[in-house]
Amino acid sequence: MATAFKTVEPLEYYRRFLKENCRPDGRELGEFRATTVNIGSITTADGSALVKLGNTTVICGVKAELAAPAADSANKGYIVPNVELPPLCSTRFRSGPPGEEAQAASQFIADVIENSQMIAKEDLCIVSGKLAWVLYCDIICLDYDGNILDASAFALLAALKNVQLPSVTINEETGLSEVNLKQKNRLIIRKHPVATSFAIFDDTLLIVDPTAEEEDLATGTVTIVTDDEDKLCSVHKPGGSPLTGAKLQDCITRAVTRHKEVKKLIDKVIKSIKPQ
Repeated sequence: MATAFKTVEPLEYYRRFLKENCRPDGRELGEFRATTVNIGSITTADGSALVKLGNTTVICGVKAELAAPAADSANKGYIVPNVELPPLCSTRFRSGPPGEEAQAASQFIADVIENSQMIAKEDLCIVSGKLAWVLYCDIICLDYDGNILDASAFALLAALKNVQLPSVTINEETGLSEVNLKQKNRLIIRKHPVATSFAIFDDTLLIVDPTAEEEDLATGTVTIVTDDEDKLCSVHKPGGSPLTGAKLQDCITRAVTRHKEVKKLIDKVIKSIKPQ
């Protein structure tokens, strides 16, 4: 009977749980799904991480390549993020060029990198005007069950913390670059941005870390990105229900707490990996 009611009236079915301050999966409204991170799982990448947020599973691989810096940014390298939502991760996605949600997620990650200044692009420059690193950050969703933005931002941060770049010099006689694979340096991560997403129900109720089903039923979503100093990096709100100042402040406060949990999790995993 409950299954039939859920199929016919999914929103009403959901509201009955919300009235009791809980959700169909047993979580409280402000409770995140179980979160795990595995670092360095792709041996062919220069840095990688696998993040699970409940059933939502995302992998990020970072590949570093050498290139000439842009003429107007002679002392800066590049960071090129890309989020893929292949048909493999959910029946809602089709093969072919990236859909709207994948494009929006890629843009969100690019904005997080830019707004948080997590990496100074000057750190990626090897020789001004001649040589710089390009970091291709490919984020691929393996299993989609909502809140792709939090999982993608987490996977990106964990993968970048895993990156080791070989030392590169330019041979003055030949003018060619020489790469020393035996001497590797970790990337300098200057800020640790963490995303925290909420779904808005019936224009007023906030629930944290929504599943795909919850996102579909919600009247809006909002994602807050904060850094180590509890500073707000960005607020991502693609339309939907408006939020009062008090509700937004509530989201920011919860995001600051979540930041500490995520940072702790990454630090713990990195500590457990034996240095190579």
